[in-house]
Amino acid sequence: MDQQNQNLFELQLDHPSTAHLGEAAKWAKFLAIIGFVFCGLMIVVALFAGSIMGAMMSSMGSGAASMFGSGFITVIYLVLTAIYFFPCLFLYRFATQMQIALHNNEQGRLQASFKNLKSCFRFLGILFIIVIGMYVLMIIGVMVAGIGFM
Repeated sequence: MDQQNQNLFELQLDHPSTAHLGEAAKWAKFLAIIGFVFCGLMIVVALFAGSIMGAMMSSMGSGAASMFGSGFITVIYLVLTAIYFFPCLFLYRFATQMQIALHNNEQGRLQASFKNLKSCFRFLGILFIIVIGMYVLMIIGVMVAGIGFM
């Protein structure tokens, strides 16, 4: 009975499983690299969007608002870029560690790969909980404001 329980909890990676993990790692690496490219583009947009927004606001005659507006837009874009960077980093680490683990048959790399995948999902889960919480607060705020106007 003890041998049966031990085998039940010691999973084995057979050839089809390793093939699926290898394919998943390739796609994960592709998505992570695309994510890094978008992070770079978001940084460029952050720098230029702030300048463009500032120029538009100053042409409308509001000098102080243009400095606040351009800096605010830049900071928002940079914060969003930082938030988007971390899941891409965890996904990239998962992919590279998984590819190495499967190629060299290394248990330690396999564990590191799954740890990064767990970190990616945990980060995204916490982020979505925060976003859902913000939506709930906004809905409550709109309802309270609507009641106040009655």
